[in-house]
Parts: sequence; C-alpha cells; structure tokens
Amino acid sequence: MLLSVGWVACSRPKPVPSEVAVQEDAGTQAPAVGVPGCVAYGVPQQAGVVPDELPELSGLAASVRHPGMFWAHNDSGNDFEVFAIDEAGRVRARLRLTGAEPRDVEDVAVGPCAPGEPRTCVFLADIGDNFELREQVRLFRVPEPETLGDATVPVEVLPFTYPDGSHDAEALVMDARSGRLVVLTKTRRSLGDVFALDGLSPGTVIQATKLGTLEVPGGVDRLSTAASLHPSGQRLLVRTYSRVWELRQSGATDVESLLKGALVEVPAGSQAQAEAVAYLPDGQGYFLGTEFTGQPLWRVGCR
Repeated sequence: MLLSVGWVACSRPKPVPSEVAVQEDAGTQAPAVGVPGCVAYGVPQQAGVVPDELPELSGLAASVRHPGMFWAHNDSGNDFEVFAIDEAGRVRARLRLTGAEPRDVEDVAVGPCAPGEPRTCVFLADIGDNFELREQVRLFRVPEPETLGDATVPVEVLPFTYPDGSHDAEALVMDARSGRLVVLTKTRRSLGDVFALDGLSPGTVIQATKLGTLEVPGGVDRLSTAASLHPSGQRLLVRTYSRVWELRQSGATDVESLLKGALVEVPAGSQAQAEAVAYLPDGQGYFLGTEFTGQPLWRVGCR
C-alpha cells in the first residue's frame, strides 16, 4: 500500500470496530526491502503480561541506558509515575515524578535530552485532549537514571501549542539521530496529523510545525493510539485499536522524507485496549502493550 500524505494543509473514546480482522498471520505481509530491520515479521509471541502496577498501560519505549528494559506509564487518573519493565512485564524500577500536575499522559519516548546532547531522557507526552479544549499541551522530561531502582525525581515541563487549534493526541516519537520529537494526532478522519516539536524548552511555549497527514488508502483505519520510530529512522510503527501499520522509506534522513514512504500492515497480537507499541532496541522487531492488568504483552520478531 502507498501512503497518502496531505501537505495542505481518555480520557479516551472506546475502540471503533474494525472492518477487517486483526492480522496475526505473518504470511501475507509485504516484505521490507532496502531498509534496516526485519525483511518480514513473524507471528506475535506472548512475552509476558501487563503487571498490576500498570492497569492502564498507555505507552512503551525501549530504554537506551538499560538494555532489555522498557519505560511504561499509566493513562490519566493514576499516580504521576513511570516504570521500567522487562519483556515479561516485571517491574524493575518505579520513578515517582514531581514538579507538575499531569492531565492526560498518553505516550512515552526515549532519546537525547536535547539535540546534540549525549545524555538520554524519558519524555512523557501530556497530550491527551479528548474534547479538543486544551489551548496548550506539554511534554515532561526526566533523565534516564544511571541505575535502576525506585526513586522520586522532578520533571521539566516543555509546553507547546498547535498552529491550527487544539488536537487530541496519543502518539509521540523521538528521532534519536537528531533529538527531534514528533507528535501524531488522534482523529477519526485519518491516522493523524504529524507535528514536529522544534525548539522545546522549559518555560517557553513553542508552536508545533505541521509536516503532513497519514492516511490509509481506502480509509480503512484511523484513531492512532501510539507510535514508535525505528533506530534507523527509516521505519515508523503506528498503532490503532485494531492494527499495526509500518511506514517505510529507504534512506530517509528525517521525518519529512520518511513521510514519502509506503505504508503496510504488519502483525498485531489481539489485545483488549491496544495503546502501546515500541521497536526493540536493535530494531529487529517490536513490542506491543495494552491496558488492563493480566493482558498479554506481545513480542514480534523477524520471520
């Protein structure tokens, strides 16, 4: 399938029924040619279950500093915390966060604390806006700890606005090559609008820059709930309530060039409220999370 990009231009609704069954059979997927990572993905394998500490798991991102760990968080209405978990769902660290009052944290990303910095940070996206009423939304930034363990740490607040009014959003990605952060909005009209967050700084409200719109041919899917950028920057995973899509563009040097790529459906294990996706640290597969304690955590590797 080709991607249609519009350059012209939960606290969450319940899942919208899918017109097509969730794809778990890896045999029909389009092969990835000329991009780093798996040529084809295998059938999802259960790696573990959602732990009791994450009853509303809403975001996952692979740790840079602690291989094998994923940073995870709950949706709105829960304590302001972020957890380090392994693929089995075991909690290895719990960070209690201070310095802000979140409204609706919907996704997480990990990468350079700022462009050009060697330190890595965890970025939590307080971007949920179900009724599109928020004049300003924000990210929370906290450095990845040197060692894993429970702690209380302050966050930095990075506020921003959209150039065209309020948006609901649940997907944040980090381009680790440049330290650039990008938001994908949540809408019933498409897979979402893509906005770059350039110049983020504590105490300064920046305006996001619209880069395009992701649309599935035929309009067969919408309402993106999570996203993850491949370490190479040449692939992007987008999660919806019923499916996982991958955008591919060989040689993409930034998000703008990636948006010119091809969009294909890739395997998605069945989950009750699908709201989290993250590439594995080496890019050879991905990890899928969902709300509700005891639900499966799926690992999708190369075929």
